[in-house]
Amino acid sequence: MTAATQLMTLGGLTLALIVAGIWIVLRYQRNPDRLERERRLAVNRLGRLGDAIINDASDDALYYTYTLSGVMYTASQDIRSLREGIPGDPSRLIGPTSLKYMTRNPANSIVVCEQWSGLRITISKELKQT
Repeated sequence: MTAATQLMTLGGLTLALIVAGIWIVLRYQRNPDRLERERRLAVNRLGRLGDAIINDASDDALYYTYTLSGVMYTASQDIRSLREGIPGDPSRLIGPTSLKYMTRNPANSIVVCEQWSGLRITISKELKQT
């Protein structure tokens, strides 16, 4: 093999490695929505159950408090990507609920995810009478 052929082979191999590296970085680069979904699913899979109180609810978020081992936590959860599984009127969600939390980081908690819901939706008196 001549020096020119070796240089061209080395250049082609280097270019192929650079392209492969860029492809890997772009493929595995995670967006915030995907990271949040993975966090919720991990808490669902590995978390412990507890009780909480939803203090406020909007179309975009649930705000809740819970106490574990004498420590009171105040948290919120973005529910924009989970809206299809949540009732239309968020104010119906205010009240007691279940949550899942990570034992090593109790502040890492969820009230609802793609595969689980701790929501305890109460039926209003008007609906019970019909």
